[in-house]
Amino acid sequence: MELEGQWWKGQLAGDIYQALRNKELKLPSYKGQSPQLSLRRYFADLIAVISNRFRLCPTARHLAVYLLDLVMDRYDISVQQLHMVALSCLLLASKFEEREDRVPKLDTLNSLDCMSSVNLVLTKQNLLHMELLLLETFQWNLYLPTAAHFIEYYLSIAVHESDLHGGWPVVSLEKTGLYMAKYADYFLEVSLQDQAFLNYVPSLVAAACVASSRIVLRLSPTWPSRLQRLTAYSWDHLVACTERLLIAHDSDVKEANKQKLQQSNSQSSQALFHGPGQVSTVPQYLPHPTLQLAQQTCQPMPGSAHANASFMPHPGVLQKGAQSHDHLQPITHAHPAPLDAKVNLPFNRGYQVNTHYTCAAPCFDR
Repeated sequence: MELEGQWWKGQLAGDIYQALRNKELKLPSYKGQSPQLSLRRYFADLIAVISNRFRLCPTARHLAVYLLDLVMDRYDISVQQLHMVALSCLLLASKFEEREDRVPKLDTLNSLDCMSSVNLVLTKQNLLHMELLLLETFQWNLYLPTAAHFIEYYLSIAVHESDLHGGWPVVSLEKTGLYMAKYADYFLEVSLQDQAFLNYVPSLVAAACVASSRIVLRLSPTWPSRLQRLTAYSWDHLVACTERLLIAHDSDVKEANKQKLQQSNSQSSQALFHGPGQVSTVPQYLPHPTLQLAQQTCQPMPGSAHANASFMPHPGVLQKGAQSHDHLQPITHAHPAPLDAKVNLPFNRGYQVNTHYTCAAPCFDR
């Protein structure tokens, strides 16, 4: 742990970070014009579930979703073909970010329940065609920074002995650091699920994840000067993005409390009719309800793509079969204006992120 902390403070880590900051300024523009934009959340979750099944690193998962976003934004693709594209993006990202022995194998991918649920069988030839097509689309450049590439650098100084919790010194820096990393990872996954976060540069999203984690953990000051110097972001830069993350967190807490109440009522009924029993508790911190990363199987997409007319391909899109891998049809028709940070997410402007946060973190129970 000590050696790792020293590495993040070294010159090499700083040089890598600066290179990533320079690179993010040249990222491709995202217009949010895909005809299948409503399915984006489903495929992002699909990539997350499969990457968790193979224990891929967060940078591979985030890069895969970002590649998928760029492809969907440029081409009109059928729903059946989107499954192939999503998995190809995951494989490319895995090969770029992971060790070779961690890259998912074709046979293992085909054995997943989510593959049979959509009646999809991957072949080596089809995957090679799609991977080559994607590489040509990105001009063979997969050096595309995401928020996951910045988060560890920020977490290296996210907790300090000068921090206060509720006005008192932090009892255990190690324990607090572990919870900080856990919450930061949670907020990273929240940012992965909503394309509205593509309106912000990745380094800012990562900084907002750290700031949101400090708020939930009730650490003060919320955005200390050391983090301002490291990230080059003031608190004013982070407010809008942090609000979005905390609104999602509040929604998850309400859902968790609702499930806890339902479980409590169910157990009370069982105790009434079947005698006393051991009651399990629900942790106060739960991951996003729709991101069941611990599971190893995938559920079919709501409304079969073969039966629902709204999921049918648009004119000129790819058709199923080996011949469809030779080209993608660019989007040529006009779509609504690009994402607006003020309209795409239900926003509660009464939410003040700089006030005392009401949700206490379990690691500070005294």
